[in-house]
This record gives sequence, structure tokens and C-alpha cells, in this order.
Amino acid sequence: MRVFLLSALVFLGLNASVYQKNCVACHSKLPIKIDKFFYRYLLKYSSAIETKYAMKLYLQNPKKKNSILNPALLKRFGVKKRTTLSEKDLKKAIDEYWDKYKIFGKLK
Repeated sequence: MRVFLLSALVFLGLNASVYQKNCVACHSKLPIKIDKFFYRYLLKYSSAIETKYAMKLYLQNPKKKNSILNPALLKRFGVKKRTTLSEKDLKKAIDEYWDKYKIFGKLK
């Protein structure tokens, strides 16, 4: 039974997406859910193109001035570290994040 569980965990880990392995894994340790960041981006930038571009810029070069966090949260958590993901993997992660939380086409 243990071998089966270990095999299943390894299989799931190997098949996890870039977004799951790199974004969700880290954000799951924070008291603020990852979807809250998405909604803040969406409120500020509105469109898919602008939102994804802003996320990419921030993740590649995080600074207070290009953060969507309010000052109290920035003071509490600070500015995140620069991503180590490649351009291709970062695009995949942002696209998956967008697809997971976008509200366009989901409202009735």
C-alpha cells in the first residue's frame, strides 16, 4: 500500500504543471489566497493582454512601484523575489493562472 501511495505522489508531482509546481506551491504557504492577487490585477488592468503583461513585468522585475499589493500588505510581506522561470515557462504559468481565474465567459 505504501509503495502505491508513494508512486502516486511521484506521478502527480512529475505531471504537475509549471504553475502548480512554482506558483501554487509557494503561494499556498501565504495567508492570502492566490486568487486574490488575480482579482487585484484584473481590477487594475482589465484586459487579458494588459493583465498578463503586468504580471510578467512584475515577476521578472519585482518592485514596489509595479506591485498590485496595497502598502500594508507590501510592508507585511515585502516584494517577492525575481522569478527564475524561463520566458516560456513563465508564459505557461501566467496563461494557466489566467485560465483558472478569469471571469470572462463564466458569468451568466
